[in-house]
Amino acid sequence: MSSDALPETLAAPSAREHGPLWFAVQRFLENRAAVASGIFLVLLILAAIFAPLFTKPDPNAQDYLTKALAFPSAEFWFGVDDIGRDFFARIIYGARVSLSIGFLAALFSVLIGIPLGALAGYFGGWVDWLIMRIIELFSVVPPLLAAMLLGALTRGGFFTIILISALFGWVQVCLLVRAQVRAFREKEFVRAAQALGASPAYIIRRHLIPNSLSPIIVGFVLAIPLAMMLEASLSFLGIGVPPPTPSWGQMINTGLDFMFFYWHMAVFPTAALALTVLATTLFGDGLRDALDPTLKGR
Repeated sequence: MSSDALPETLAAPSAREHGPLWFAVQRFLENRAAVASGIFLVLLILAAIFAPLFTKPDPNAQDYLTKALAFPSAEFWFGVDDIGRDFFARIIYGARVSLSIGFLAALFSVLIGIPLGALAGYFGGWVDWLIMRIIELFSVVPPLLAAMLLGALTRGGFFTIILISALFGWVQVCLLVRAQVRAFREKEFVRAAQALGASPAYIIRRHLIPNSLSPIIVGFVLAIPLAMMLEASLSFLGIGVPPPTPSWGQMINTGLDFMFFYWHMAVFPTAALALTVLATTLFGDGLRDALDPTLKGR
């Protein structure tokens, strides 16, 4: 045996010792767009959490009325809005609103979609038929139009937007879980559990849902940008998060009145929303490709 072949032979057993999670992490790290998106999201989350440490603690304070509509400068990184508020502080605090709504709406979407998808995939038959008809009903209704109606009836608000987003976000999670459960319900470990007298609830809870974590994680991450876009759309229309709470949708709406003269009023909130939605989507795609490499277009 040559000296060059020895290290490769010795390295082979250690490579086989790595589990699926290790290979998933390696696949994710190979996706530069997903890694960059993850870094951006982490920095944005940290900025939103620790906003009072490096910006004004009150984003609604009208401390700069004499400098209203000032352009970005060393003193005001993102300029000043039309009523004398630090625009950088409002952008950062607006991230709190968008990210909170996105995460909470995605969480409720998962809590609705997991049990329905598991029931449809495991039992099939009329249970699957009923759940699929419900999914079709939600799929044909335009989310924005329904959200506008519900938002107008309830006058919007933080928790109303979360509820509306969850009502339309659970569909994709349900379909992902349903497909995964259908693929696993004929496996040997499920058959063995059935032969031992395990109840369907036990099999779903202990065997099928844990084996469906990959699509659940992907569905959770991909539901976040949808909720953020819905919140921004409703706030843009004036039926979302009520002022003076900072919201990127509100800022975009206000900025449109000044965009031809004071470009920073529209550019910065639009860029913040677009970059965050894009980063979340790319991060979710990277997770999907890493956790289930069969879905990659190779």
